[in-house]
Amino acid sequence: MAPRPAWKGYLKLSLVSCAVELTSATDHSEKVSFRVINRQTGNTVRRQYIDSVSGKPVDPDDEVKGYEIGSDEYLLVEEDEIDAVQIESSHTLSIEQFVDRAAIPQVYFDQPYYLSPSDEVSEEAFAVIREAMAKQKKAGIARIVLYRRERPVMIEPFDKGLLLTTLRYDKTVRQPDEVFDGLHKGKLDPELVDLATHIIEKKQAKFDPSGFEDRYEEALLALIEAKRKGRKPPVAKPAERPTNVVNLFEALKKSLGEEDDAPRKSSSAVKKPASGKSTKKAAAAKTRKSA
Repeated sequence: MAPRPAWKGYLKLSLVSCAVELTSATDHSEKVSFRVINRQTGNTVRRQYIDSVSGKPVDPDDEVKGYEIGSDEYLLVEEDEIDAVQIESSHTLSIEQFVDRAAIPQVYFDQPYYLSPSDEVSEEAFAVIREAMAKQKKAGIARIVLYRRERPVMIEPFDKGLLLTTLRYDKTVRQPDEVFDGLHKGKLDPELVDLATHIIEKKQAKFDPSGFEDRYEEALLALIEAKRKGRKPPVAKPAERPTNVVNLFEALKKSLGEEDDAPRKSSSAVKKPASGKSTKKAAAAKTRKSA
C-alpha cells in the first residue's frame, strides 16, 4: 500500500511550475509497541482531558485551542480560523536560491521526504528541473508549511526524483563551541594519530544500511515471546563496560593487532573441513607449530 502524501502543492522555479506531492522517506512504525493496561482488571486505559478547576472530564465538542495572553487568561482560536491562515509556502515550493550541498552543515538537516510529480501533466517540467539541478550539482533552497509550521528546506536530485530535507532554523541549533570549546587543544603525538589512522583504514567498508537491525527491539521481542510461552525471560550476559584508557599507545597497538587478525578469523570461519580426519590433521599441525 502506497504511503499517503504529507503535502500536495506546486514546485516552482522562476516561471516554471509543476504539481508535486511530498511523501515521508522514513517509516516510523514500530514492531514493538505497548499499551497502558489497568493491572487490576487487565483492561486498556484511555486518556481524557480534565478541567483543571472542576476536575471533570471535558466533552470533545468543548475542546478548543487557547493562546495565553496573560496570567490564566487565554484567547480562544477555532480550528477553521487556524486552517484559514495561508501563506505562499502553504501550497508552493518556490526555489529561492541554489547552493553547494556540502555548504550546509549536517547539524541543520532534519526530516527527509521524497518529492515527486503528482500527475502525468507535471512529469516533464519536474524532470527538466531535476535534470538541470543534477547537471549543475546544486541543491535548491525553498520554504514549505508542514504541520502548521513554515520550514526552510533543501531540495536535491535523488534516484529518479527529488529528495526534500527540512532544515532546522539557525536559532534552534547550538553553536559547536558551546560544547567543544573546552576540549584538548594541545599538540598530538603523530605516532598515536598514525596508529589510529591505520585502525580506520582496516575498518573501511562499503556502507550497507540493510546490515543494521535494532538489536534492542530484538531483545524486547525475545522477552515478549518467552512470556507468551510461559518461559523465563532470557537473561542477557552483562556487557563489559569500557573504561578510560590509561596507556593510549598500548591500547592503539593492541587494537591494530586485533584488526589485523580479524580478516584471517573471518576467512577461516567459513571454510569447512573435508572430513573429521582432516580436522584432526590440521589441529595436530597447529599444535606442532605452536610448540
